[in-house]
Amino acid sequence: MSGNKILRGVAVLGVAGLLVKLLGAFFRIPLQALIGEEGMAYYGYAYPLYSLFLVVATAGIPVAISRLVSERLALKDPEGAHRVFRVSSWLLFFIGLVCFIICYFGAGAISKYVIGDMGAQRPLEAIAPALVFVPVMSAFRGYFQGRQNMNPTAVSQFVEQVFRVGIGLALAYYFLDQSLDMAAAGATFGATAGSIAGLLVIVLIYALSKKNINHNIDKYKHYDQTNGIRRRKESSRSIIKHILIIAVPITIGASILPLINAIDSVLVTRRLLDGGYLIEEARILWGQLSGYCNTMIGLPQVITQSVAIAMVPAVAGAFKTGRQHEVNESVNLGIRASMIIGMPCAIGIMALAEPILLLLFPKEPAGVASAAPTLMIMCINVALMSVLQTTTGILQGINRQMEPVKNLAIGSIGKIILTYILVAVPAINIKGAALGSIFVYSLALILNTRAVIKYTDARIDMSLSFVKPTIASVAMGFCAFASYKLIYMLVASNTIATLAAILIGVIAYGVLILSLKAISKEEIARIPGGPMIVRVLDRFIK
Repeated sequence: MSGNKILRGVAVLGVAGLLVKLLGAFFRIPLQALIGEEGMAYYGYAYPLYSLFLVVATAGIPVAISRLVSERLALKDPEGAHRVFRVSSWLLFFIGLVCFIICYFGAGAISKYVIGDMGAQRPLEAIAPALVFVPVMSAFRGYFQGRQNMNPTAVSQFVEQVFRVGIGLALAYYFLDQSLDMAAAGATFGATAGSIAGLLVIVLIYALSKKNINHNIDKYKHYDQTNGIRRRKESSRSIIKHILIIAVPITIGASILPLINAIDSVLVTRRLLDGGYLIEEARILWGQLSGYCNTMIGLPQVITQSVAIAMVPAVAGAFKTGRQHEVNESVNLGIRASMIIGMPCAIGIMALAEPILLLLFPKEPAGVASAAPTLMIMCINVALMSVLQTTTGILQGINRQMEPVKNLAIGSIGKIILTYILVAVPAINIKGAALGSIFVYSLALILNTRAVIKYTDARIDMSLSFVKPTIASVAMGFCAFASYKLIYMLVASNTIATLAAILIGVIAYGVLILSLKAISKEEIARIPGGPMIVRVLDRFIK
């Protein structure tokens, strides 16, 4: 039963995350054409600051809500689970309100003294109200995720992004005649409009679910009364304390990688200069790493993150009530799912690194050719990060949320040292930063996996979870690479050859992963739309 919910959750959140990411890419392309580089600069000032406030407000609390709700439901205490939701909603509202006040009323001071450009004031003021609505929405998402229902999160994410893109572009166009900072403010207000729409949608879903929620609460109240069970009503202070104990380490952990990226932005360029590169050359190399490579690596993580989100409530409830078999099943299924998703993405990008970059950036062939080797190294991070996210979710679900933070911090120290040494070597240059990233994720993953085995007593099937997905992915990579070369010789079109090679790779991987029995048709049937996929597969694979 737990496996069904994990697979369904992964599928729902993965599809929603991919759609949200594609809509986000669609938003930036016409916005860039509309308001130009100067307008995008104003937009670019506001959005990272908004994201920083959002990390502070929401990074760890939804995970804490999800876990605490799942634990109380496992203990047959739906009233306690609902109380966690109510208290956390008010907590997130007040945190969001404080962030809004700082961002909105301090926009002028932030623009003048922090950013150094007063053109950022209006975009900051326009995006600030979202800091009230997004945290409250995340409380609803955490509650439904704790109930192992990922549909409300997926629907609200999609609606939020649709309104953000539509209203943001419309307002940017409307205010374009007034000034570029007003146009940028219109674009950033899209985030506010999207947060309002997303909140309204998830509140409506909650209202429609309220009858069932109340029925469940009343049913277990009657059960408790009949069996003489007395449950102590947990105080708001106790709930907030438990939420913060879980959320603070997660928030700190969520801040480590952005901090490392910020250090990279300074360290890499400086060490390239120390290695003999001119300032213009160093900037170009850094632009290739941050623009081409990081963009490509970030896309698959939208899907792999869905496994981590689904893991927290699945493991938390089973672990709290001592259902060891279910914990073992969830741990193995989660790691296997992350490998089945992450590994082919990594190998596929490695096999078609330059063709994919040329497909996305056709007007910059020289930059693409230079960036492709670095991307081939960095794509290993996709597989590492996918499993790292999952093991992090497992540890968060069993009250070991400090373990991933410590492990990532240890790896990050090593990454800074490696980057400092390797980037200054002319033959390695920017690839040193990529190798440093592989080190941090590899070490953190090893330490995380060791902690998962230690604290859950799970027995991880290495062959099923790691070896088979890797074999299928490597074979798929050869198929995709060979297909690209053959088709390109025939049609001399990178676009056609790349898209065809990707399609052939997907089909080959599907056949291989089923042939190796890394995933069964029965497991596929558990995901939304799975029965239809199985019927199609039955025509070709018996």
